[in-house]
Amino acid sequence: MTEPLSGADGVWLVVGLGNPGPTYAGHRHNIGYLVTDELATRLGGTWRSHKSGRADVVEGRLGMPGRPGPRVVLARPRSYMNEVGGPTKALATFYKVAPDHLVAVHDELDIPFDTMRVKLGGGDNGHNGLKSLRGSLGTGDFYRVRVGIGRPPGRQDVADFVLSTYSSAERKVLPFQVDTAADAVETLILEGLEKTQQRFNS
Repeated sequence: MTEPLSGADGVWLVVGLGNPGPTYAGHRHNIGYLVTDELATRLGGTWRSHKSGRADVVEGRLGMPGRPGPRVVLARPRSYMNEVGGPTKALATFYKVAPDHLVAVHDELDIPFDTMRVKLGGGDNGHNGLKSLRGSLGTGDFYRVRVGIGRPPGRQDVADFVLSTYSSAERKVLPFQVDTAADAVETLILEGLEKTQQRFNS
């Protein structure tokens, strides 16, 4: 069983948005899962089922060996993208995390592939995961690490595009994009929004 961390020392909740299961694993819509996987590796943690049964989590601390930093809970909701708000709300309640300590990592159509933007607050811009989060949390005032996937080529339907795999050329670059997005999450938590935007907002 996963015990709650103390909310008094500012626990951060980092939620990777995506769809569960192997069918969706390589899709553009699942970039949030890939980034939280990288962060889990950096923390040296293993995904475990949260007691709510609605998400998998990894708990740890950022920072250098011997100089532990903020407590972080990485989360991958087990629900589909349009229902991630419920599991995220449950985790935020369990770990006593306010919206200003919540980071959503997600794909972004309006940003070119291999670029990203980090921001606080905003609308959902047609993204079903963000829409669900805003609805369940009652606010949009959480951090977003928006990982660019670009617009679909030609007349391809947007829904088909986000639920498709990366091109062979993109797959060569993807590990670097995931690594950079993980860096952005760490910088946001350790150094704040302004420095993160200066460094990563392409």
